[in-house]
Amino acid sequence: MPAAGKDLAGETSQRGWFVEVILKICEVGNPVLRKIARSLSADEIRSKEIQDLIGHMRDTMRDAPGVGLAAPQIGESLQIAVIEDRAEYQKGLTAEQLNERQRFPVDFQVIVNPQLELFAPADVSFHEGCLSIPRLMAMVRDRPRFG
Repeated sequence: MPAAGKDLAGETSQRGWFVEVILKICEVGNPVLRKIARSLSADEIRSKEIQDLIGHMRDTMRDAPGVGLAAPQIGESLQIAVIEDRAEYQKGLTAEQLNERQRFPVDFQVIVNPQLELFAPADVSFHEGCLSIPRLMAMVRDRPRFG
């Protein structure tokens, strides 16, 4: 029987050893962050390469640690993002901070070829950070942009 190891989700596995891959996160100024990422076909989404990329993105996001990571942030101009906000990331925040930042645990999710539809004009502020802009977190006022 193979030795126990960690699978990509971080769980112990009896199937053998799995490698955690941490990718380099592109920082502000990298041209890939300004490009329009391309969408993926259903066949591409199901491919081993894209499934592996998603696993590597998850590992990289968790290692940062972050609560979201888009493929362009690791140098791949593809419309893929992963999100997860583990309860353990929120342990050091007060109830007031959690409420202010609208933080609550979110299970791991993959978003591919996202499309946003604005139902009503948004005029909100939200506490944000970005792995591509290290050490900067701030309240960001967000208004819809058209054109």
